[in-house]
Amino acid sequence: MAKRIVRVRRRSRKKKIRRLVFVLLLLGLLVGSGFYYVSQVYTASFEGLDRGEKSDLREEAVDIGDDPISILLLGVEDYSTNGQAGRADTQIVMTLDPKTNEVTMTSVPRDTQIELPASKVGEEYAGYHKLNASYSIGELSGYGAERLAVETIEDELGIPIDKYVTVNFQGFTEIVDALGGVTVDVKEGFWERSHLDHDKRIEFEAGPQKMDGEEALAFVRMRKQAAAVNYPRDERQRQFIKAAMDEAISAGTIFKVGEITDILGKNIQTNLSPREIYAIQKAFSSESNAKTFEIEGVNERLQDGLYYFTPDEESLFDVQTKLRDALNLDPPAEQGNGQTNESSYEETDSGYNQSNEYNSSDSQYEEDNYYSQ
Repeated sequence: MAKRIVRVRRRSRKKKIRRLVFVLLLLGLLVGSGFYYVSQVYTASFEGLDRGEKSDLREEAVDIGDDPISILLLGVEDYSTNGQAGRADTQIVMTLDPKTNEVTMTSVPRDTQIELPASKVGEEYAGYHKLNASYSIGELSGYGAERLAVETIEDELGIPIDKYVTVNFQGFTEIVDALGGVTVDVKEGFWERSHLDHDKRIEFEAGPQKMDGEEALAFVRMRKQAAAVNYPRDERQRQFIKAAMDEAISAGTIFKVGEITDILGKNIQTNLSPREIYAIQKAFSSESNAKTFEIEGVNERLQDGLYYFTPDEESLFDVQTKLRDALNLDPPAEQGNGQTNESSYEETDSGYNQSNEYNSSDSQYEEDNYYSQ
């Protein structure tokens, strides 16, 4: 799978502001924030996790701007549920080390199988689900959407998640439209259904194409078409981030910061404080060394009749080891001793792999049963 490293250079305070907008919204590298942005949207966007100042997996709270930290970036789809109990269809774990200036990104597969305990979500929702349902079940059960999503990722990867940023896909489309569109050099043609009209097919032809918000969301979300094998979602998301940042630093964009800030305030939740985001910006104000980690595996239909992605245990263990190393934590216990998570599952970014096709009959909500057993 092709991997692209997005390196964010900051040349001025204005460019930091503009890049932050897209870094947050497009689930890219949260390393370019400006204090101006945070002070404008912080009141509307801040949402704690009811766990104090640190993860339960930390002995001491991290000093952001000095210690390595982890951030969970969540892309939430709730347009089909009228803004209620949406799914976190995109989950990316970032680590940032201010001393080495190193950033890592790990996409956690949405079709990972997880087990939610009754102690957190009650008997009604307890049991096995797909990873992307943890966010919605957290809201429906009253446990907390972001809280359950964060704790579930901690269980799957065996690392503390220090902070999170949640972006609503509605904000994604509004930002792209506020920019006047984003031009992307499409690698391979395909089509995808519009999120606004299921009967509408959005066609993408190979070559440069200017996309509005509706088209951009279709471009980064497609995973069930044949083109997704050679042109996976992960690659398209990275490509779009780069194109959006290029657009963001173009002449005239700074005059749209007010409009963009208003959109962000309505579509982002985070437990990062203004001081913490400013500390991140200060620590990563120069070029960062970015790495991407991938968990390999295959798609399988399990006993409940749904498709999940089963990780290769060695690959999962390798990613856990690399993430813990990036956070300056002790390595995980050896495989097979019960301390590493051996039951998580992953999807390829295409929704299927070359040898085991994803069931094309699965609906967007797994036949409206996306959080059922």
